This record gives sequence, C-alpha cells and structure tokens, in this order.
Amino acid sequence: MSSNKLQSLLQAGIAHHKAGRLGEADALYRQARLAAPRSFDALHLSGIVALQQGRLPEAVELLSRAYDLDRGNAHCAMRLGLALNGVGRFEQAEAHLRRAVELKPDLQEGWDNLAYGLKTQSRLTEAITCHQKAVTLAPGYAQGWYNYGLTLSMAGRSFEALGCHERAIAADPAYALGRFGRAQALQQTHRIPEAVEEYGRFLAVKPAHHEARSYRLFALHYLDGVARERLLDEHRAFGRAVGGPVTRNFANAPDIARRLRVAFLSPDLRLHSCAHFIEPLVRHLDRRGFEIFLYHDHFREDEVSVRLRSQASVWRNFVGQPDVAVERRILADAPDILVDLAGHTGLNRLPLLARRVAPVQVTYLGYPDTTGVAAMDYRFTDAIADPAPAADAFATERLVRLAPTAWTYEPPGCAPEVAISPAFTKGHVTFGCFNNLAKVTDRMLATWGRLLATVPGSRLLLKGRGFAEAPVRARYEERFARCGLPVARVDLVERTAGPAEHLALYGEVDIALDTFPYHGTTTTCESLWMGVPVITLVGEQHMSRVGASLLAAAGHPEWGASDEADYIRIAAGLAREPRALAQIRAGLRDEMLLSPLLDHPGQAARFGRALRSCWETWCGSRAPAVEAGEFVTT
Repeated sequence: MSSNKLQSLLQAGIAHHKAGRLGEADALYRQARLAAPRSFDALHLSGIVALQQGRLPEAVELLSRAYDLDRGNAHCAMRLGLALNGVGRFEQAEAHLRRAVELKPDLQEGWDNLAYGLKTQSRLTEAITCHQKAVTLAPGYAQGWYNYGLTLSMAGRSFEALGCHERAIAADPAYALGRFGRAQALQQTHRIPEAVEEYGRFLAVKPAHHEARSYRLFALHYLDGVARERLLDEHRAFGRAVGGPVTRNFANAPDIARRLRVAFLSPDLRLHSCAHFIEPLVRHLDRRGFEIFLYHDHFREDEVSVRLRSQASVWRNFVGQPDVAVERRILADAPDILVDLAGHTGLNRLPLLARRVAPVQVTYLGYPDTTGVAAMDYRFTDAIADPAPAADAFATERLVRLAPTAWTYEPPGCAPEVAISPAFTKGHVTFGCFNNLAKVTDRMLATWGRLLATVPGSRLLLKGRGFAEAPVRARYEERFARCGLPVARVDLVERTAGPAEHLALYGEVDIALDTFPYHGTTTTCESLWMGVPVITLVGEQHMSRVGASLLAAAGHPEWGASDEADYIRIAAGLAREPRALAQIRAGLRDEMLLSPLLDHPGQAARFGRALRSCWETWCGSRAPAVEAGEFVTT
C-alpha cells in the first residue's frame, strides 16, 4: 500500500475516532495494520481504541508493538502503562508511566496517570505528589484537579479534596465531573443536603451518569424524614434510566438438582466491613451443590482477598474494565446465579446487571434498600428487617426472608479480649458511636444531648473519618452546640490505623448508641463482640430495622427502642446499673458465639437453600425439555 493510501486510511479512522465511533475507527486502523504491519501510527491508534473499549490484553499487545517501534514517544509509553495497569502488571505499568514523564517532563497528563498507577498500588503519598506536579504544570487542568481530589478522598483528606474539586470547577465551569467530585466530597465531609443538591446539578447536565445517580440515592438515606414512597420512586427512576433487561436465551440447563455456578460480584472482597459477612458464607457453602465464582471490582487486594480467592473456583478482578468487557466475561463464565453485594454503594455495576448477565440475579448485604432494577430478581433479607407484607410494597425485587436472620458475622481475628467496663476506672459512663458520621442527623444529636443531660457526668465518644481535619471538627462542634449537645462532654477521635486499634477503642465505651434512621450493621456486630451493648431506635424500613434484626439474633431485642424517649430510657437505665452493665459486658461475647450470627455453617446452609429455591423458580419458568423420540402435540 502506498504511503498516501495508508495516511488516507489513518485519517479516516481518526475522524471516526474523534467523533466517538470507535468500531468504525478500529476497522480502518485494522486495515492499515494489515497493509503496514510496522506502522507505528496504525499500531498506536489501534492500541488506543482497544484501551478505550476495555480490550486490555489486546491493548497491551498493540501498544507494546508500537512502543518497540518508537521508544521515544511519551504518549505511547503512558498509554502502554495504563493498559499494563489494567491487566494487573503493576510494576511494568509504573515503569512505563515513569518513562513517559522522563521523556516529556511537562506532560501533565503523564503525571496524572502516574498518580493513578501509584494509587492502584495503595501508594497514596506518592500519588498525591504526582497530582501536585500535574496541577503545578497546568493550573487550569480541570481533570487533573478532579483526579487529585479523588486521591485525597481516598487518603482521608476529604476537606482538601473538596477544595480540589472546586478548583476544577473554577478552572473549567463546563467540566461537569468537577461537580460530581464536589458532591462526593460534600458527602464525605457529611454535608449531606448540599451533596444531594450538587448531585442533582450534575445529573441535570449528565443525566446518563448512572454512578452519580447511585451516589445520590445512597445519600438520600442519610437524610432524616425522607418518605419511603419517595425513596421507592427515586429507585424506580434509576431503573427506568438504566433500562430493562436484554432478552437472552441462556444455555444454562434448567435442572433443579444439578451443581450450580454462583457468582458474587463486589468491590469489597478485601479488608472491608462487607467481608465480615460474606467470607463465612462463601467458606461454608456446600461445594457439592455450588461452584463459587468471585468477581472482585477494586484495585486493592489484601490478605482478605487472598483468603476469599482460595475459596473460589474462579477469581476475577474487573477493576477499571468497562461494562461491555465485564459483560462479555461474565456471559462466557455462564453463572447460574449472580449475587450482587453492592447495590447503590460505590463502584457498583447495576447498569450492567440491568442488562441481565445471569438467569437469576440477587442483591444482598451491601445496600439497605431496593435497587429499582427490573432485572434484579430477588433481595435477601429477614422478617425483622423487612417485615411482611408491608416491606414487599417498597421493593422492586421479590423479597426472600432468611430465618432467623439475614446475617452471619465473622469477628476479625485481631480482636482483643473484652476490656473491663471503663465506668469502673473513669468514674463516669461513656456512651459511644463509631458509625459512619454521614448517618449522624441533627435529630440524633439533640437526642444524645438529652441523654447526656439525663445521665449526670456521662460523656460521648464519637469516632469517624474527618475529625483529624480542623474544619471538619469545627463544623461538628458548631452542630453540637446548635443541637443542644454539650461540646465539652464530647470526645472526637479520627479513624484508627487498622482493625485491631479500632476494636480496642471499644474498651473506652460502656454503651454504644446506634444511629437513626440509618442504623449501623458492622459497628453493631463489632460492639456486641467487644462486650458493649447497643441501643437502637426501631423504625419502619430496612435501614432503620437492621439494628433490631441484629439485636434479636444476639438475644437482646430489649435494647431496641420504639421512639426517642424510649431510646433515652433504655440507655439511661443501663447507665444507672454499672454492676449489671459489667455482667452484660462479661457475657456478650459468649452469647454472640452461641447466636445465629456466628452459626456460619447453619447460615450458609440456609443461604444455599434460598439460592436453590430461586433457581427452582427459574427452572419452572423454562419450557420443559423434550426427550429424544418424544412427540409434542399442539
């Protein structure tokens, strides 16, 4: 092929590429590669399309060939680094990303991508340095400020992250992601009403940004007084936005008795609160009846990931891959049942699951509400968290109620022994709350203020992300004063370094106060394991009933209050009986060991039976198979 014809092909491909018609561009680049196998441009451009489409192994192969032809091209080195990072070859990725900025030190995009590569290895301090380099080189680089903000949030520096997203908006008011980032940072700094409004502004510009829709839905649960009817309408709107399921003729054999392929999809198959509930289920599911596929979706893999991986027939990490690539992979694996553990929490794949990638789809554990997704068939819960029949009207899925509880909890192996009641050593009762601070409403602060007034000399210990940042502390202290909570009697503690330190801090607490209307789950189980009773206020919907479910399973439904006055009465009553409180503390761990919450084999069996029942329903919906030689009449 002549040079002119090759350039004509490439230029036509570039025109399609710029217009977002990646398939047409790829076809033209392929023609150019066939005609000129050693054309740097044909290989490089083909590699870029493969990278954009999530065909990561192919992107690595094409970009490697291009880089071998021109090792002085910084952009090619950078893109090869991104592709290598996507397939988990982190050391090689870092080398190429560093090579890109060595070749072109003023390449702000290169520094930004190097920061991303370091972030995927949890090297946040180095990543932050690279982000700083990028925005120093180009103060008007809106995307750089946005990415910088995301990394600062990961590092727990949410107030600074908010400033970065505001810089992104100032640099380019048309850069919509700046508003998305700002909404996330507002949520992380617990300014929930403002976060909901900012998500709304972003979605007005980018209505198809389903991730922002999920973040907004999650944030709505932190607001006090949002009606169940509104929440249902908002979730149904999400379902309409992502669309209905794709019609698929699954080849899975509709045999009710055969061994089933069950896939669990989650970004939290790592050191994360969800792992305390899913790991014992996965470990004890009967392998005679189930083959386990684990789909992780996060760049971080740790010792928990290693343990979970050892329990799976297949482990895959989908981090960074577009939905189209993940869809192809899951369909090739052909699971019979897919269990979503994320719901509308961060890094979910609900838009993909809305297309249906398995005959049976279940949502469980990670999210306290319906998904709104038509292709989500079931939500696993229990009769206390979602009492029948009232709760059924507020779910787009069919509710499957496990008995006696939906949860099984595995305490961290690093948990220290239960400490003696701090009231005996300090001379006063300490109430505590270690829940996500976004769940702390003004109504709750006012209730806590009345509780401290009822129990003379008592104190409140709050632990949470952001208290190390002076502006966040100041804002909370202002809220305390406004809500009647005496600031001088409240101790604020930043998140601890690790789970052992976190659990040890329960040794400073006599009585735990659950948040409302959005209860804790992991924090309630942790508190009980560490010998600390939990007071919860029982509401009408799942998020305000999960505490009652856990306490009933632990054998202490009496700690569930019917209203705020009852909440104060129960907490103050425990505080007035230090010897009874000490006895409770001494016996709670043994009670937990004997409770359904720690009956891992039993709960796994119940979970397995629920999966099998869902599968039987699907099999019953299939047309009966025709035996060879059998005649069918109509």
